[in-house]
Amino acid sequence: MTGKRDFLLEQMRARLEHYREIGIDSVTPRFQSILLRVLSHQSPDAPQAAPPYSSPHTPAPGVKNPPAVMEPLPATMSMFERKLGDTPSNFTLEQVRNDLGDCQRCRLSSARTNIVFGSGNPHAQLVFVGEGPGADEDIQGLPFVGRAGQLLTKMIESIHLKREEVYICNVVKCRPPRNRFPEKDEIAACSPFLARQLEVIQPRIICCLGAAAAQTLLNAKVPISALRGRFREYRGAQLMVTYHPAYLLRNPSAKREVWEDLKKIRAALNLEHRK
Repeated sequence: MTGKRDFLLEQMRARLEHYREIGIDSVTPRFQSILLRVLSHQSPDAPQAAPPYSSPHTPAPGVKNPPAVMEPLPATMSMFERKLGDTPSNFTLEQVRNDLGDCQRCRLSSARTNIVFGSGNPHAQLVFVGEGPGADEDIQGLPFVGRAGQLLTKMIESIHLKREEVYICNVVKCRPPRNRFPEKDEIAACSPFLARQLEVIQPRIICCLGAAAAQTLLNAKVPISALRGRFREYRGAQLMVTYHPAYLLRNPSAKREVWEDLKKIRAALNLEHRK
């Protein structure tokens, strides 16, 4: 029995280390308990046993060098619902990029040319978050450089900002095949790095371009048509959802709605009189 438990604990340790590698540093004791029961083929609803370890200083028998466990979040709070500032104030985007490394955390890495981390002002008041890189972005390693990127530049300039004054990034950092919508596991592997980018930048406003960005940051499976048009709170910042520039290239009639969203961003940043 002891050998089986040690084997399960070793499996759990490996699984938790994987979560840390993809940027999930906070795991609740309840989740640890459920994971252990799942690995031992018990029902997740079975009576809870004590978690295999309760702090990074009290490892369970048979677990060598367990991953550190930060202060657990409330059970109802997702990793995207914490307040901005959870990342240490001395962190930089360069450090987040270094932690991402030559990422192999999901299947998207197998076909990419370049990781597209993000670009722009690291202290920007406004951050645009898209879905994922396209063909041009994959080649150049920069976000929004194709036709949709040219339109995004015009959108930025329409509210009296320059592209280099904002920050632009995506939910996933590698191009999905044929520009398909990112899969759930791909978003789960990559989005913690997006969360850390936003924590480092500390923007006043985040503009989600398209459904993938909106649903990821808001943790909600809601149509974009029901999300756009008004500000929501995201970890101390204001979040606006609007249509992706690629959608506007296919549906020019939606530009009027996007312009209304952009005007609200312009007013919130007090840019009306800026030339």
